[in-house]
Amino acid sequence: MNGSPTNPTIVERSLSKVPEITLMFWLVKIAATTLGETGGDALSMSMNLGYLLSTAIFAVIFLIAVSAQISAKRFQPVLYWVTIVATTTVGTTLADFADRSLGIGYAGGTAVLSALLMLSLAIWYRTLGTVSVDTVKAPKAEMFYWVTIMFSQTLGTALGDWTADTAGLGYVGGMMVFGALLATLVAAYYWTKISRTLLFWAAFILTRPLGAVVGDFLDKPLHSGGLAMSRFSASAALMTLMVACILFSPQRAAARANH
Repeated sequence: MNGSPTNPTIVERSLSKVPEITLMFWLVKIAATTLGETGGDALSMSMNLGYLLSTAIFAVIFLIAVSAQISAKRFQPVLYWVTIVATTTVGTTLADFADRSLGIGYAGGTAVLSALLMLSLAIWYRTLGTVSVDTVKAPKAEMFYWVTIMFSQTLGTALGDWTADTAGLGYVGGMMVFGALLATLVAAYYWTKISRTLLFWAAFILTRPLGAVVGDFLDKPLHSGGLAMSRFSASAALMTLMVACILFSPQRAAARANH
């Protein structure tokens, strides 16, 4: 096709229902994943609702948000990020329930969720021929997208806890590890020809355990290596940061690739 499409319908069809991947996208994503950790812990621990009931509550919110997201005709930034936060909160309490209440441990939870995440990506690729986010427009692609994100967010909680607690690196050590891994991906993006889709999913997955250890660092007691902030105040601050980023740096829908 020569030139740029001017028909609004053509333009709309050329856009994905996920944001353009920019630096602001990653900043909001890290804030959202950190909010998922503090918000999930606020309900399950601070309000003493427990992991199972908290998971059920967040699962209902997640299903409502995903249904609204899939039903939407075009990309809507607020709805998209509400859905992302819903995946992080339910992912936090679900991972904690599996790791602690079911007793499979952080390592076991990480292994199981890694397998589910890889399976989700494999089925998505086999079904549609791509897992590129710029093709997330049709309901089937969106379903695969959100299921994959759900697994990645849950995995991130288990992986973050495993790194900080079981591996003994602590919250600061965990932040350094995941920060270094993300910096490596940034370098690979600019200086290698590695698949951009592969780098995106690697970065998307790694921002979740980073958010998990940052969230724990904010609200865990001083003697445990945290800052002892209230989970509610930390969640409110993170939510305010997200809203400010979205309002003052409006996000655009990603353009769909031609396949």
